[in-house]
Formats: sequence, structure tokens, C-alpha cells
Amino acid sequence: MTAIHVLNGPNLNLLGRREPGIYGSATLDDIARDLAARGAELGCALTFRQTNLEGELVAFVQEAGLAGAGVLINAAAYTHTSIALRDAILGSGAVAVEVHLSNVHARESFRHTSLIAPVCAGVICGFGPLSYRLGLDALAHLMAARIPNAKP
Repeated sequence: MTAIHVLNGPNLNLLGRREPGIYGSATLDDIARDLAARGAELGCALTFRQTNLEGELVAFVQEAGLAGAGVLINAAAYTHTSIALRDAILGSGAVAVEVHLSNVHARESFRHTSLIAPVCAGVICGFGPLSYRLGLDALAHLMAARIPNAKP
């Protein structure tokens, strides 16, 4: 089974109540349930985590990358500010896909720059909770290419 860590940054624990006009009504638990079902279809074992603390998110990335797991990451606001997170992805050798619920390029200008995108395999944004599913599908394919006899 392919290991994938789904890592979520600050304020994503408030999904479903935080600015539903931007982020929708789905909660992080709703997204986790959907991804668990899709992960099972893809033959992926998911570890799902959320933190509001930058250092903890960095540690989660390092743990996943050093273990050879894929990383599906919504770093939220840390996307635009965290050099430490960028360095953790790069330094741990993590294969990462960045996801966002909203289209960050259609929002405030400070959200247009991602410090982690250059060290991620790709970025998916603007599709609400579907961004996570699309990111998981992409990451599962990337990981399968690295691991002999892996699905999908």
C-alpha cells in the first residue's frame, strides 16, 4: 500500500463555519472521509493531520518525507510565508502536491505567491473539496511510478 500523508495548516479546522462563501460548507472531517474512501480505491494508506502551528507542520512534512510517504498539503496561510516549510519538503525528499480549496490567484495579491510550489510536484486550487481528491489522484500516480507493483 502506498503511504500518503494529508497535511493541513492553520485555520482549516474551522472549515464549514469559516467564510463559507470562499471555502464552502464541507468540514475537514468531511474531506477526510471522502479522501479515505478514495484512498482505499487507489490502494493508498492515508494519514490525516491538521495543525495551527508552523513548527508542527514542518515536523509532519519531515516525518512523511523521510519515511518515503507522499505529501498532500494544504499549508493554508503558511503557503505564502514559510521558508521553513519549503525547506522541510525539499530537505526530506518528500514528493508533495500543494492543494487549496479556493483559487488563490483570484484572491488578494499576497496569496498569489507560494513559497512551497517550487518544491512541489504540482499545485491544484480553486475546486473546493474536489481539489483534495484531484491532488490525491495525482499524488497516487506519482507515488506509483516510484514504487514497483504499486497501484493505481
